[in-house]
Amino acid sequence: MIVNLRSFRKKVLTCKKSMRSFLTRLENRPPKNLHQLAEQADKEVWKVIDCLSCGNCCKKMTPTFTQKDIKRISAHLEMTPHAFKEKWLTFDKDGDWINKKLPCQFFNMADHKCAIYEVRPADCAGFPHLAKKKVTNYLHVHRQNIQYCPATFKWVEKMQAMAKKA
Repeated sequence: MIVNLRSFRKKVLTCKKSMRSFLTRLENRPPKNLHQLAEQADKEVWKVIDCLSCGNCCKKMTPTFTQKDIKRISAHLEMTPHAFKEKWLTFDKDGDWINKKLPCQFFNMADHKCAIYEVRPADCAGFPHLAKKKVTNYLHVHRQNIQYCPATFKWVEKMQAMAKKA
């Protein structure tokens, strides 16, 4: 399904607070079957969300680049790690390497594809981190991502619906 970012932003405005509260409750009192619920919601999300129709993560967020990412990507681009960091990255307040600007320099606005997809940062490869083995370790990430990622938003909607049934 094609993602309509305008309607997505409207839904975020009305639901963000309640979704964040829900995720906080899950974090503080996780049900025993949380991982199974997360996996089920994850499978359902990808039936209705197509990342290539969105690209909002690449437009509005930056991954954290590990030293391993920097080495791999710079080699792919035939640059030194130092030259890659100088050209594209900045060191943030948390001590992480992130993009200097948004949208991501490797994001193609026309087709929503990544120019370095094969060697993209691990943070991008795992995004949006919906079905991680230790779900509670990522709930704080989901609290942040619901405003950027329609898949995360839909996942939280699914989790809320399943929690009501339980």
